Amino acid sequence: MRYTFRDIFKELLHYRGRLISANLIAVLAVLVATPAPLLIPLLVDEVLLHKPGRLLRAIDTFFAPPHESWFYILVVLGMTVTLRALFFLFSVWQNWHFSVISKNITYEIRRALLRHIERVSLSEFESMGSGRIASLMVVDVATIEQFLGVSISRLIISVLTVVGVAAVLLWIHWQLALFILLLNPFIILLTTKIGRKVGRLKKAENAKTAIFQEALSETLDLFWQVRASNREGRFMQALVTKASEIKEAAIAFGFKSDAAARFSFLLFLSGFEVFRAAGIMMVAYSDLTIGLMLAIFGYLWVIMTPVQEIIGIQYAYHNAKAALNRINEIFAMEKEPEYPHLKNPFRSHRTDSIEIENLSFSYANKIPVLKSINMRIDRGAKVAIVGASGSGKTTLAQLIVGFYYPREGDIRYDGVSFREIGLDVIREHVYLVLQHPMLFNDTIRFNLTFGKEVSEEKIKEALKIAQMEDFIDNLEEGLETQVGKNGIKLSGGQRQRLSIARMVIADPNVIILDESTSALDMHTENRLFDALSEYLKERTTIIIAHRLSTIKNADYIYVMEEGEIEEEGTFDALMAQEGRFASYYHKTLPKEQTS
Repeated sequence: MRYTFRDIFKELLHYRGRLISANLIAVLAVLVATPAPLLIPLLVDEVLLHKPGRLLRAIDTFFAPPHESWFYILVVLGMTVTLRALFFLFSVWQNWHFSVISKNITYEIRRALLRHIERVSLSEFESMGSGRIASLMVVDVATIEQFLGVSISRLIISVLTVVGVAAVLLWIHWQLALFILLLNPFIILLTTKIGRKVGRLKKAENAKTAIFQEALSETLDLFWQVRASNREGRFMQALVTKASEIKEAAIAFGFKSDAAARFSFLLFLSGFEVFRAAGIMMVAYSDLTIGLMLAIFGYLWVIMTPVQEIIGIQYAYHNAKAALNRINEIFAMEKEPEYPHLKNPFRSHRTDSIEIENLSFSYANKIPVLKSINMRIDRGAKVAIVGASGSGKTTLAQLIVGFYYPREGDIRYDGVSFREIGLDVIREHVYLVLQHPMLFNDTIRFNLTFGKEVSEEKIKEALKIAQMEDFIDNLEEGLETQVGKNGIKLSGGQRQRLSIARMVIADPNVIILDESTSALDMHTENRLFDALSEYLKERTTIIIAHRLSTIKNADYIYVMEEGEIEEEGTFDALMAQEGRFASYYHKTLPKEQTS
């Protein structure tokens, strides 16, 4: 999917009634505004120079003559102020209509973006980053909204005003009017090219702003780690450098856009002086009266604002077009495939077997992470996966749980391929407990239930299994305690146990524990696994860990190295071999026994 202005204008047609109303109101606004600059200058001829005409006759029709000069001046002043007030009211009313339309359209754009992100491939999401996506959805969509809501509504009023003023000028003195009207398009055409260049500068500024926002968000999210590494200076300097790049881009855009606007204004003012000189000459050498000449000068000032707005709208259009191109980066993100829900092996069993056949996987950089993995996990079995960091354990877990999808090989659940089940169904029944669980800046209850209706009994049972019951009971607000951003008010071990309680509430068929107790001391971990043992008894369980105490009771163990299965077997069989597993854990065993 790709959004263009053609798509947006098609969306506009869904609001035909409101568009028609807005345009009719714009016409009324121009009709009441156009005569206003003509009224008071006519008094110069008809009152001061004693050349009675249509204006005085019209006033005398409503108010019986004779009248003093001051009376005519006050009546015309009242008419002028009334017309300008009506123009103000009609303009606000018309702008309200366009504001409603623009906010509805940008809402639809944001909804389409969110729907796309909902199905986007996780690897694509990680490549772009949450900071950049947030920037595009907030800043760039707001730029489009500003263009639709303000610029287009002003464009209609401005164009109609120029047309209305042109008609009046042609009526007053067609030769002078043609001279004025032919010069204005030249100014607009000249500034159009400048507008395109300014739009490119704005695009560069927004791109650097997005990069800065993403880096800032990431640094602040990981600030504790940065502080722990004593690297605040380096990271902050990197942000300062990016801020400097924004500054340079903003200066280039601000200076040149302002220069362009002022240059356009200079052209208009120069034209105004030329028109004023031409008007004086027409009074001297034609039948143009002094009052009508003053009216022309008034209309020149009136026409200045709409012409400037038409010129400014060009810049707004180029900015909005650049913003739309950036938004399309999100729509260009690859979606995860939507496999048909042909079979659901999870429905008929309390737990399920898993078969992995010739599975290979790589990220966007195409470097293989997993190579021809073959694995068999029987229904209800407890299997451990061990290996050095970077061996591919977590990537394999994310494939089994349906976060990623294999492009080569197959994963079968009770003999049914993931392509016949659907990744969303797999995620509903296979649960991954991470080493570093992500928590919302909300209550403990919300982080346990994700907003679902869950009975107090089930929550209590989950907390008891996760060894969190006493901790929650000692909190003043209990389950309603706020955990802070990403659970900052909780310790690492508490966050891990909260994540395990969340898994118990989810009640999945298959459970993957990825270093999910690494922050716990051995005694707490032992109590936790004792409590979990009954819960996990009839569930297929995959444990990714380094601790010997965590994996020694597994039914079967797979040892991974550089994306491949290097060794496999029972704990006793692997310890009896002279392989990498035995070499590592023979060294670990005495230490853990001592502990």
